[in-house]
Order: sequence, then C-alpha cells, then structure tokens
Amino acid sequence: MKLLLRISYLGTDFCGYQIQKDKRTVQGELNRATKSLFGRDCDITGCSRTDSGVHARDFCVTVTNKGEDHLDTEINVCKIPRALCAHLPEDISVKSAEWVDSSFHPRYDVRYKEYIYRINVCSVRDPFEEGRSLFLPYTLSDEDVFKMDRAAANFVGKHDFSAFMASGSTVESTVREVVYASVSREGDIITFRVAADGFLYNMVRIMAGTLISVAQGKIDPEDIGDIIASGCRERAGMTAAAHGLYLNKVVY
Repeated sequence: MKLLLRISYLGTDFCGYQIQKDKRTVQGELNRATKSLFGRDCDITGCSRTDSGVHARDFCVTVTNKGEDHLDTEINVCKIPRALCAHLPEDISVKSAEWVDSSFHPRYDVRYKEYIYRINVCSVRDPFEEGRSLFLPYTLSDEDVFKMDRAAANFVGKHDFSAFMASGSTVESTVREVVYASVSREGDIITFRVAADGFLYNMVRIMAGTLISVAQGKIDPEDIGDIIASGCRERAGMTAAAHGLYLNKVVY
C-alpha cells in the first residue's frame, strides 16, 4: 500500500514543487520530513508541478519506500499528519493521510484539478495580500467582472489550448478538457476559478492574463473562442504573475 497525503503550502519562499539541487522546494522538504519520521529514504510522487511562487491549498503526494511500491510503517495513519507537520516548516502542512492501493498514481489517476487565480483590484496595495494575489492598481466595475465571467465560460469544453501555453513548451498533445470556468468578486478580490482534466504549462496564468485584458477592454469576451481556435499564443493576454495562482482542489 502507498500512503496518500493531502498537503497545502504557501509557495512564496519555494522554488516550486519539484526537487532541485541547492534550491528550496516542496518535494525537498517532504523528502526530509518523511525520512525523519519513517527512518528511511522515501519516494515522493506529486499530483503535478507548481512553479516558484505558486501556492497550493490542496496538493496530493504518495509516499513509498525508496525504489518500491509500498511504504512500511507501524505508525497509525490518523497520527501521520500531525507527526509529519512536526518535521515540516511552517509554510507546509499535511492535512490528511490515507492508504491507497500500490497501483494508485497521484498524477495519472486524477479526474480533474481546480485552480484559482486571485486578483486584488484596489487603488492601494494591501500588505496582507502581498505575494498572495496579483495587485492591479485600479478599480473594476461589476460590468467588467461580468465580462470576465462571460469570457471564462468560453474556455469550457474540449479544445486545443495551444494559444494558452507558454512558448517553447513541448507536450504530446495540447488538447485539454475544461470542466468549468468562472469569475467572481468579493470586495476587492476577483477570483478566476477553472477546473480541467489537465493543464498546459502556464495555461491558467495565461487565461488569467487574458481575462484581465477583457476587463480592460482590449479583448472582447466573444473573441475567446476565436483565440482558442487560432492556436496563436500572441493573440491571448499576458502571463499573469505566479503568486496569484493556487492549486485549489484535486479530485480522483
């Protein structure tokens, strides 16, 4: 059996999820914590990768003995989250732990993942949002937010999202199915929410940048379908900053 952990982390001080030599990463911290708790080197397999500065409210990893498809431990699974948190820094938390079959894969068995992108629209910066949302120093009307929501609805469906992928990326297929996409507002915070069976590199950040262009009147909401069909990265909006992005939910 593998151990499945659901974790959350504040990505501000991490160089992304995946381990990198001489850099602080989420996977690196998990490697150290699991070795301390279980007394052996472990393999940590994540549900996806996140870039430097990107956050996660729900991120899934499996833990196994290094080079094997199972984990040996006599620790009660209910006690593992708290025990691991004692070995982790304050910007990572283990929310839950459960046993799953050895054939389970945290990436390939995902039905869909939900990301959110948070935008702070205000005339002055909010220090409590620093590094946790994209600051835009101007106000948006409710009509602007409605246009963003209308535009987001055009992402839904199975499409070739080449226009919303970072240039230079190489993948076997650029087709992804978006389950839902919407934009809402609460006070000064605008939230773009999108779920799909998979995401291309920088896909959500480019979507968010495109929706900002919609709010600014640079792109019409009804043009999103044409941009998708064009496959042309230059027709979409900017790549929004990493610190506004959160992996919010992983569904198996």
